[in-house]
Amino acid sequence: MRRTIGILAAVGLASVSAWPAMAQSNNPLTNTAEQLGLPESFTVFGERDPNVRTPTAIVNGEIVTRTDVDHRVNLFIAANSSVQISDEERMQLRMQIVRNLIDETLQIQEARANDILVPSSDIDATFAQVAQRSGASPEEFSEFLRSQGSSARTMKRQIQGELAWQRVLRRYVNPFVAVSDAEVEAIIDTLEQNRGQTEYRVAEIYLPARPDNQAEILSGAQRILQQISAGGSFQAYARQFSQASTAAVGGDLGWVRPAQLPAELAAVVTQMPVGGISQPIPLPGGFSIVALIDQRQVLVSNPRDAMLSLSQITLTFPPGTMRDVAEPQVEALASATQAGGGCGVAGDIAQRLGGELVQNDGVRLGDLPDVLQQSMANLQVGQATSPFGSLQEGVRVLILCGRDDPPAVAEPDADMLMARLEEERGNRQARRYLRDLRRDAVIEYR
Repeated sequence: MRRTIGILAAVGLASVSAWPAMAQSNNPLTNTAEQLGLPESFTVFGERDPNVRTPTAIVNGEIVTRTDVDHRVNLFIAANSSVQISDEERMQLRMQIVRNLIDETLQIQEARANDILVPSSDIDATFAQVAQRSGASPEEFSEFLRSQGSSARTMKRQIQGELAWQRVLRRYVNPFVAVSDAEVEAIIDTLEQNRGQTEYRVAEIYLPARPDNQAEILSGAQRILQQISAGGSFQAYARQFSQASTAAVGGDLGWVRPAQLPAELAAVVTQMPVGGISQPIPLPGGFSIVALIDQRQVLVSNPRDAMLSLSQITLTFPPGTMRDVAEPQVEALASATQAGGGCGVAGDIAQRLGGELVQNDGVRLGDLPDVLQQSMANLQVGQATSPFGSLQEGVRVLILCGRDDPPAVAEPDADMLMARLEEERGNRQARRYLRDLRRDAVIEYR
């Protein structure tokens, strides 16, 4: 079920769009109880009998149990299985999960109060879609969750919260978000004025700090960076720990020009390679960790937007296979795919060598790993990459079947710009809506 874990990590815990429990989390390195209106000395957990399902919080009379928290914690750890989490960090994570569950409970309660119900059939259908994307049946996916100390129930609760909140917003927020044609025209004029300038797609994790706790926050930022470098998902950690408004979208700032960034961030971003992640950057009021997702020139086509048609041949090996045993098969794969014939002979090669053939006609060049981007950018149709991968995960070769390069000049799309502005304004209003629910809630901690 390794593929399942990969998908969970990539989306920050198996999202419909972005699971609320992960998407609306707070930063455990600071006193986030302040943001929620909680006491400074907020404490949830103690040494208790794990077999007793004692509540950790009561939200408007609805109980959040210790089991609920345990299952969410285990789900997050499963999604970031390559990262070692200390006991102290695990306790901080538990406190975050409690706050996430409080938000989720408030969202479901608000939907219920407005007679917005999510049928169980919708929840089950979404759960089945998540399982399918993970390469498993719903039953297999449920067993995987149990094996990780979580459950299908906890994920279905996340799905219920997400779908309920979407429907609340669809009724009470989205219809009242307005963007004028004049605003869109102003953005297009700005783009035209900046044609040819370089812009960057940046993601951030922002951790606020005060003068008296800067050293502590910096240490926490460095631990987060170590966990991401060890294989953790930047998106998932941004959702879980960042205090910026972009936390809900995995820290994604979208496309920005250096002048739109704080000077401290601009100086780092303009020197980073695509795919790079920065050290913690000191800012007035805190620290930021930034990742450079991509870069391009304004209104100039981005070569990484080329769409590729690919065939992939994968050789898998039994556990414990030694390198000297596998090498002849890998060499045979390289020889056969480099001999010519392109995608037309890929099926025969896979069958002859006992490999698996997968075809995909819609792969964006920029979505491939950096090393493969460089290789694929220089390939002609019919040519293949060198073998890559590992004996544990399988050795692969990609064959280029076709390439659709982006238009020579990308013109601004007014409809797309309007949709993006509406989404941004809707997200801001949704955050205010949730803040109001928190302020009005009666929450008891046990």
